[in-house]
Amino acid sequence: MSQYTNDTHAQQGPKAAQPPADDGAGPSKLVLFGLLLGLILGLLDGTIVGTALPTIVGDLGGLDHLSWVVTAYLLTASVSTPIWGKLGDLYGRKGSFIWSVTVFLAGSVLSGLAQDMGQLIAFRALQGLGAGGLMVGAISIIGVMLPPSQAGRSQAMIGAMMPVALVGGPLLGGFLTDQLNWRWVFYVNVPLGAIALLVIGLRLRLHTERVKAQIDYVGAGLLSAAILALTLVGSWGGTQYAWSSPQILGLGLTGAIALVWFARVERRVAEPIIPPRLFADRNFTLAQVLTFLAGAAMVGTSTYLPQYMQFVRGASSTASGMLLLPLMAGMFGAQLLVGRLLTDGGRYRPYPILGGALTAVGALVLLTADTGTPTALTSGLTLVLGAGLGLLMQSTLLVTLNSATPRDMGAATGTSTLVRTIGSSLGIAVLGAVYTSRLHSGGMPDGGAAARTPEAVRRMPDEVRDAVGTAVTDGLHGVLVGAALLGAVIFLAAWLMREVPLREE
Repeated sequence: MSQYTNDTHAQQGPKAAQPPADDGAGPSKLVLFGLLLGLILGLLDGTIVGTALPTIVGDLGGLDHLSWVVTAYLLTASVSTPIWGKLGDLYGRKGSFIWSVTVFLAGSVLSGLAQDMGQLIAFRALQGLGAGGLMVGAISIIGVMLPPSQAGRSQAMIGAMMPVALVGGPLLGGFLTDQLNWRWVFYVNVPLGAIALLVIGLRLRLHTERVKAQIDYVGAGLLSAAILALTLVGSWGGTQYAWSSPQILGLGLTGAIALVWFARVERRVAEPIIPPRLFADRNFTLAQVLTFLAGAAMVGTSTYLPQYMQFVRGASSTASGMLLLPLMAGMFGAQLLVGRLLTDGGRYRPYPILGGALTAVGALVLLTADTGTPTALTSGLTLVLGAGLGLLMQSTLLVTLNSATPRDMGAATGTSTLVRTIGSSLGIAVLGAVYTSRLHSGGMPDGGAAARTPEAVRRMPDEVRDAVGTAVTDGLHGVLVGAALLGAVIFLAAWLMREVPLREE
């Protein structure tokens, strides 16, 4: 079966050109809907399972392996992202996107049918393998169908899906688990994915030239090993193993060696997974640095703010997610605004600078929240931080697209997605270590918050409950100081970016 439509004859060598679109009109609204639908499926499944995990354990058992239900998905999604992008560059982006949706749906069905924890972890890994191609596929398809000067609004809609998934995933997961069954957390992907496949298969027309080139298997293996090692460092460091333990130090060393070896291999192969030529552009390199730092700040704060809402302000799990809606609204609104302004011919250099400043200021503003701050006020204060992160995510994505030729669009978007994922993993690990350290120095009673549910804390004597609230608040303040420092680094680094006109072709 053909992986794409309207292909021209195969081209020899790595320099084959790739025309940007079918008719110059860009993607129709229906095609854009199909791309967004596939994208949101991958983003949601990174967060939707969390609220269903207690029920899953009660049904399947395997409490000791619980974290791997999430970790296996994130690992394979991270590893496969740049590979899907390169496959799209070489053999057709439409076909790559369709195959990624197909693999994702197969993993979803099998995850819903799992009979024990081992099967569920294996099928979640398969699901993540497909999910790695969803975001890079959607972004790269629009990237070659529209020039950056016209793609702002479409890319803003894609970027806005991330905060929606961040908050909506846990809410949807809890609803499906309570009203139907935890297996529907996976089954719900099937009809939505089928619609995406139907729309993209029938309505998307890409003029693609195939490139005959050997896939960089060595580079793919080394990159996979590096991502695996670094992700495990982020997942296990400070929790299962001490940061100074042989396991964590060994994983860190393995990841570093694999990255260095990967860089050497990429300079020598004809079709590298991540072409070094991309980093010859200063703006592209800066965009990846800013993406890495923004990912760390975003996931770190959005992970530990709900802890404060539950343990200090007494909110339920669902309500604590709802209380992050201003954060989501700030990200969503900023991305749509930047997309509109850039489409109308605006300059993009001020936005990452402003985004870094607002991220730092937003984190510092949240430091005013203490044990007595009204819940509604704390929720509203997250708006500033959300606006800063939204400005960063949208502007860095457009700079990435503008710095890459259509020939390397998949590799560029895959690199950006991978960098953000690694930044998120390491950010939550480092900021999580700060949070835990501040919990203990803040006077957390014996047992710690990890051993107590918010419901249990609410039933404790007033003096113990106050001590827990003070310790959790101190922990959150440590995370916010870290986020403010990340924002300050982003602000300073963004001044190095040059205003290169957005491509019109």
